[in-house]
Amino acid sequence: MMLKPARFIGYVLTLLLAVMNDCPAQGTGGETKLELKIRERKETAGGSGRYHSLQRQETWSPANSAIVVCDMWDLHHCLNATLRGAEMAPHMNKVINQARKLGFTIIHAPSSCIEPYKNHPARKRVLSTPRSKNIPKGIDAWCSHIPAEDAGKYPIDQSDGGEDDDPEAHKKWAEELKRRGRNPGAPWKSQTDKIDIQDIDFISDNGSEVWSVMEDRKIENVVLLGVHTNMCVLGRPFGLRQMARNGKNVVLMRDMTDTMYNPAMAPFVSHFTGNDLIVEHIEKFVCPTITSDSFIGGTSFRFKNDKRPNLLIIMAEQEYKTNQTLPAFAAKHLGHLFKVDYIHASEKERNDLPGIEAINEADIILVSVRRRVLPPARMKLLRDFAASGKPIVGIRTASHAFSLRKSGDEKKFADWPEFDRDIIGGNYTGHHGNGPHVALSHPGIRLTEKAHPILKGVDLGKLKGCGSLYKTTPLAKSATELVRGIIAGKAPEAIAWTNKTSSGGRVFYTSLGHVDDFAQPGMNILLRNALCWAAGLDVPE
Repeated sequence: MMLKPARFIGYVLTLLLAVMNDCPAQGTGGETKLELKIRERKETAGGSGRYHSLQRQETWSPANSAIVVCDMWDLHHCLNATLRGAEMAPHMNKVINQARKLGFTIIHAPSSCIEPYKNHPARKRVLSTPRSKNIPKGIDAWCSHIPAEDAGKYPIDQSDGGEDDDPEAHKKWAEELKRRGRNPGAPWKSQTDKIDIQDIDFISDNGSEVWSVMEDRKIENVVLLGVHTNMCVLGRPFGLRQMARNGKNVVLMRDMTDTMYNPAMAPFVSHFTGNDLIVEHIEKFVCPTITSDSFIGGTSFRFKNDKRPNLLIIMAEQEYKTNQTLPAFAAKHLGHLFKVDYIHASEKERNDLPGIEAINEADIILVSVRRRVLPPARMKLLRDFAASGKPIVGIRTASHAFSLRKSGDEKKFADWPEFDRDIIGGNYTGHHGNGPHVALSHPGIRLTEKAHPILKGVDLGKLKGCGSLYKTTPLAKSATELVRGIIAGKAPEAIAWTNKTSSGGRVFYTSLGHVDDFAQPGMNILLRNALCWAAGLDVPE
């Protein structure tokens, strides 16, 4: 079918715009389609309490899609919240401007700040929109909970309001707000001027109004961005819960949001980890998430003070229950150090790791896998990660993670029997039988010598190996033994060491990892230290 000249030119311009902004364009007649990478969390099996972090592609038509900008106020009573909002706003503005060009409906929703916009064309557009005939019941009320959330536990304590300011800095900020003639408890008067409001946009903080705009424009897909995730973004009448419960295909733009969370409150993690926990909660029980690069290309946004390396913990073994011990370890010991995500084995297909594509965003991985092979494309992701020289930490069965005893599966899938030799630097040949606890010692290090940073704070006299002693020697020439294991009547075996791969990557491995090992403080300190060392972080005191 031939396109008319004007229509053809419009189509070409749309394609060029999409290419320039690294956004896929599809369709004919000038219609643009946007490809979004959607992330959600699905339970590995009913009642397991473990979740796969999964990614999939969705194609959206901008013509029936909207962005809601939630409470991006000019000022906030929390100084740190004000600073983070100001840092995020320019990037957010790029996203909004690009979305508008693509044809998205833009709805600015600065709660309690509508008065300054009473004469703005974007506000008048809302008032001239016909009231929808299918206004959902309760759409004008705050929504603090939806039934799906009953399946989980809310992850942070925000009962103190979530302010994470230094007390002295907060006091000075309150005084500054007073000098500006603002209420220190609620200083917002408008949306930040770092975000453009165009005449073709809409301005409202009212649930019925926002819903009517969406219905009038036949909006099916909704992106929420703004602040604060655990409060306004979730709970407002135009927030995630209301959109989800009333049937919109809603997503959170997870890198364009922030959380009101104080690290002095449970679960006592960094502010940024608190934000991650809320995003994880949303992905499990409310709606999926996306990132800003789907709209403007490049990389997703990250706050400048968020220095945490991305740690991906990969778990696929049944003997030592590391799918329980490692998440508990990370929650207690890594919340200020790393941005942590998890990969669990499929409970339907032994040789699969759903969501392993997240390794592309990882800075370091922790491997607890036993005798699994994978589809070739997924094994390639692991091989590519090792070849990149990025750090790897392995525990217990990682020495035989991707090597099968002859079963036939290795013919259908890809194995990696050299992982132990080439990456870990070990020589696993089985293990001694279960029996007395394994005594640990330094391998010939004199007391006058400086111990390796990984052993900082680890009292080997109090740490025992609770599982059978692995046969691991001799180690590769590139490996450095740190801890030796001893049982009566047998030759000592290396039980923890570092290695350097041919790609220059830092590696740590320990054959510790039995479920009872994690009940000992020394095990948790050892593994925490190893992760920090491998990632190039200072080992904590």
